[in-house]
Amino acid sequence: MPASELGAHDLDGRGLHGASAEREPRAEIGEAGDELRARLSGRWTVEHAGAVERTMAALTNSVGDAGRVLLDLSGIDRLDTLGAWVLDRTRHELGERGLAADFVGARAEHNILLNEVAYRGFQGAPVKDTWNVVDIFVDIGKTMVEAWKDLVRGVSFLGELVMAMLRLLVRPSRFRLPALINQLELICFRGVPIIVLISFLVGAIVAQQGIVQLQRFGAQAFVVNLSGILSLRELGVLLTSIMIAGRSGSAFTAEIGSMKMREEIDALRVMGLDPIEVLIVPRVLALMIGLPILAFLAAMAALLGSGVVAWIYGDIPPDVFLARLKSTIDLRTFLVGIIKAPFMAIVIGVIASNEGMAVQGSAESLGRHVTASVVKSIFMVIVLDGFFAIFFAAIKF
Repeated sequence: MPASELGAHDLDGRGLHGASAEREPRAEIGEAGDELRARLSGRWTVEHAGAVERTMAALTNSVGDAGRVLLDLSGIDRLDTLGAWVLDRTRHELGERGLAADFVGARAEHNILLNEVAYRGFQGAPVKDTWNVVDIFVDIGKTMVEAWKDLVRGVSFLGELVMAMLRLLVRPSRFRLPALINQLELICFRGVPIIVLISFLVGAIVAQQGIVQLQRFGAQAFVVNLSGILSLRELGVLLTSIMIAGRSGSAFTAEIGSMKMREEIDALRVMGLDPIEVLIVPRVLALMIGLPILAFLAAMAALLGSGVVAWIYGDIPPDVFLARLKSTIDLRTFLVGIIKAPFMAIVIGVIASNEGMAVQGSAESLGRHVTASVVKSIFMVIVLDGFFAIFFAAIKF
């Protein structure tokens, strides 16, 4: 059959003249046996998006039952992502109808764009199967596997950290004291106001609620026992660890993750430096030193808040409060909270640093790992506190 021209002006009934008509996408179709050849021309770009869609729709409708369709791209002047996407989509649509559709005559630069579009998978996503009970067990299994992998990675990272510390003990000249001092300032000194304030408020709330409940039995004086033991054994160190996990742990992950994204950690390795010695060891040591100090300050702030509320709300003067507190607590009560602090610091430091080292090259990955760092640190701090509570109860300490 003679060649027929399918252009945008043929479809909508409006003629185009001059240079504008030359730029419009066109398709000239010719048949040879069971093979159909469509020669495309013009500019297949976003400014002609409507004409591109109409031309390809007309081409698809006019194919009929041809066994093979060749899309000749040699006449295309310009091609962008939109045009390549429409061409690739049309090829797939013809393939779904049982027609073998192929591109021929494409320029090198156009062929690269078409291959990229096909590789990126611009076609519709496959429809997911309907939900069933098996999916629940699949999700549980995946979660358990990921949790096990996280545990293995954490233990492995802890081993690398211990080996780095041993190397620094053997060669102390490699230890960076200014980095440790800087981290102590960031973690300990600058964290004092918020930790003391929150601990004071929580101690006051605990004392107020304790007085309300104990007044029913005429035993409001025992609020001193409650506040003293709870603040020194649990409240001070647990509140401090949770706040440090959210404040400093997230900062560790963000800092190390940003360096990973900018390939600064790879640069350290190229320079012959161990990133764990340079970045991780000072941070973890600063946590191990600063967290017990902050836990002590938090416990004192909680006791102060309890004393103020007991004086105002429970009519317990400060001298009576201190005398009863002295008879209630001993050195063991104080040591329980302080002993737990370094271990919680190690957990926070290892999780935060490990998550930072796992960041990939995108901002989405950084945000995901910062969130995971905070959540995992708080979870493990609470779990570790529970283990210590069981351990100290077992040894009657």
